[in-house]
Amino acid sequence: MNLNELLPAGGIDALAAQLGIPREQAQRGAEALLPSVLGGMSDNTTQIDAHVNTLGGADLASNVLGAEPTQVDRGNQLLGGIFGSKDVSREVADHAAQGSGLDSALLKQMLPILVMLVAGHLTERTSGQQGGLGGILGSVLGSLGGPDATGAAGGGLGGGLGGILGSILGTRR
Repeated sequence: MNLNELLPAGGIDALAAQLGIPREQAQRGAEALLPSVLGGMSDNTTQIDAHVNTLGGADLASNVLGAEPTQVDRGNQLLGGIFGSKDVSREVADHAAQGSGLDSALLKQMLPILVMLVAGHLTERTSGQQGGLGGILGSVLGSLGGPDATGAAGGGLGGGLGGILGSILGTRR
């Protein structure tokens, strides 16, 4: 997985600094969490796109990268829209912990910050692009090589893509 496509420049460093962990751990955590985050975002891109814009759009990533304290509550609100409940977010972190060797509690702290970086960066990349967030997710997921990853040109990418993406990347949400 190419983190450069999914995160803004300096995103891993900002994540590491905010959590007080080495860059390598931040990268490993991001790689473990991203398949579930992307799968969740792709399950209903129209709703998630609107939710991301309501919470600040590209400013979500800027908030994490900037000098001001990160408004993690916005990331938690976005996670609610992506996964539907805190229980699912916890399951995502627990599953990522098994695959990454990182502590589940650390991954739970990482999740809202990471989702702000991803959503903000992808929203910035879609600026003026037809298809919005759904279009860019289709492009990113298509580059990962799944048979159904480019299934739609806008709106939703089709139910169950989270499972397909999970099987491609070896992680299920």
